[in-house]
Amino acid sequence: MNFLQAWNKGPGPESAREYLTLILKGLCMGVADIIPGVSGGTMAFITGIYDNLIDSIRSFNGRFIKCLLKLDLKGAIAEAHLKFLLPLLLGIMVAMVSMARVIHTLLVTHPVQVWSLFFGLIAASIFVVGKRVGEFSLKNVLFGIAGAVFSFLLVGLIPVTTPDTLWFVFICASISICAMILPGISGAFILLLLGKYEFVTGAIRNPASIENAAVLLVFVCGCAFGISLFSRVLHFLLEKHHAITVSLLTGFMAGAMRKIWPWKEVLDSVVIRGKVHVLSEANVLPPAYDGGFAGAVLLMVAGCAAVIILEWVSSAKDS
Repeated sequence: MNFLQAWNKGPGPESAREYLTLILKGLCMGVADIIPGVSGGTMAFITGIYDNLIDSIRSFNGRFIKCLLKLDLKGAIAEAHLKFLLPLLLGIMVAMVSMARVIHTLLVTHPVQVWSLFFGLIAASIFVVGKRVGEFSLKNVLFGIAGAVFSFLLVGLIPVTTPDTLWFVFICASISICAMILPGISGAFILLLLGKYEFVTGAIRNPASIENAAVLLVFVCGCAFGISLFSRVLHFLLEKHHAITVSLLTGFMAGAMRKIWPWKEVLDSVVIRGKVHVLSEANVLPPAYDGGFAGAVLLMVAGCAAVIILEWVSSAKDS
């Protein structure tokens, strides 16, 4: 078996068009991960690749590690779903590198407009994902409500001060990376709640020092451990208890709407390294029902329309 045969053994795109489509879906995930409070997992659900994403993460298993230890690169490539993951990761990285500065600038200069667009996206996503529950029952409704309440309370928490020790960085990485593949919950926001967002991003800005390199290495190891373990748990739940799990994930998305409501009032903030970071805020009604409000509503509608069209195209392609 040559390297090309090993590459083609795993699931993934077959044509140039399918590769481009997967890269574009990665771009959507990357842009979503940039926005605080919005999850790339939500975009994976919307674009119909969520199950493939979970399965691809699970492909880095014991057999994959065994092949690496034996220096059997062909066997490792055949075991891992790199054919799916690499184009997706390319799209995610391109979005993060090229759009991070733009998105953050827009959040400062036009926050209501940005939040309005994503509010519409997530609102329509709740409907799209909710349809995949499959059956309407009291049990599914209760799990959906539980997920919504948990997510609603979670996004309202105030970041805490925590230790900077390596073992705690490992734990934070393991938890935050799990949130990144959960619809409705932002991994960056979880890291902020755990008091490690500035600590880790500070290490990224200056990775040359031994201390920062150690922090980043531990963080990467924590991410690998967390996502490897959680992807297996999530796969089991989706396979054995699909309706309940999707109901819970739909609830997560609904509760997280609290975070992306466009009109906010800052209650408490702190200045770190010359930048203002909001600790707590309250959702408020629009200050005026003028042209700005109309523009925000139009962006919400545009976000909803984008998701519905995307879901319609995906359904037409599958049928």
